Amino acid sequence: MKTVGQLTVSTPSDREIRMTRVFDAPRELVYEAYTKPELLKRWLGVFGGWTMPVCDIDLRVGGRYRYVWRGSDGHEMGMGGVYLEIIPGERVVTSEKFDDPWYPGEAIATVTFVESGGKTTLIMDVRYDNKEIRDGVLQSPMETGVAASFDALDRIVSKPT
Repeated sequence: MKTVGQLTVSTPSDREIRMTRVFDAPRELVYEAYTKPELLKRWLGVFGGWTMPVCDIDLRVGGRYRYVWRGSDGHEMGMGGVYLEIIPGERVVTSEKFDDPWYPGEAIATVTFVESGGKTTLIMDVRYDNKEIRDGVLQSPMETGVAASFDALDRIVSKPT
């Protein structure tokens, strides 16, 4: 297990990475910030000069999502996938594939929202095609980016607009 700021990263299986963060906010608010484009564009990957000019969400099983980030130098990075399962306020399962893949294949991400005592624990489990891909992702600075994004998410859910 590894901790980056308030983010905990673990490996529950040889193909998975689990990222966990507690937010001092109700589950409905954290879920809303995770599923509404106007809120996602304010926190997901938007640090270090990056913006998210494209955030398309068709939030239904079989619906697609598409994100495009743009760096201050104009470089773009896109990804998208399909919603595989949605339990409103509780869980979202998606496929995940980058336009210019930095790891082979497609991942499956399961995000679970658990509320207790007015705080919400967000648990993100990402399953890769094999252990080698998972280990390669663990060697990347991925957890630093997720931690920065979740810090921004925390600022949004702490001060709802």
